[in-house]
Amino acid sequence: MKTLTTLIALTATPAFAGLDAQFIEGAPKDRFTFTNTSTCDLGPTTLTLDLAGSAAGLIFDTTGSGAGVEVFQPYQTVAGAGSLAKVSKVSDGDTQITLTLTGLPPQQSVAFTIDVDDTLVKSALGQIRVDNSEIAGATLTLKTGETQHNGVFDTTSRASIKTVNCLS
Repeated sequence: MKTLTTLIALTATPAFAGLDAQFIEGAPKDRFTFTNTSTCDLGPTTLTLDLAGSAAGLIFDTTGSGAGVEVFQPYQTVAGAGSLAKVSKVSDGDTQITLTLTGLPPQQSVAFTIDVDDTLVKSALGQIRVDNSEIAGATLTLKTGETQHNGVFDTTSRASIKTVNCLS
């Protein structure tokens, strides 16, 4: 039996754990979805979305009297609430939000809605709607313990983070 256990341990291959993110423009409520694309639980993790590097200088528009334009929407969890331990406060005009996860099972998602506006004087869809290319450059940081992995949104409003943290 010891030989079989040793053989299994030696043939186990690392499974790529990953997190895929998608931004969906949906004026007035825009949506961010984060999906664990791996075969293992991500475990306790913090996920930080930072819009500061986006091509259009994106901001969160959470109140009617701040930095955003016309329509506003505060943060609202719409999927995966059971995986959330904490969500950082998001004020009007902020560019960053951090989700603290207790874990995220394989193929499960956490999603939230909020209003996102651009800060360009002239933009493809106006400041209250975000074109796919305008979120390009926004970043994601996935941190588990001392290990950190990063991803960047592309011109299709998607970002991916790949890690190796489980065996299959």
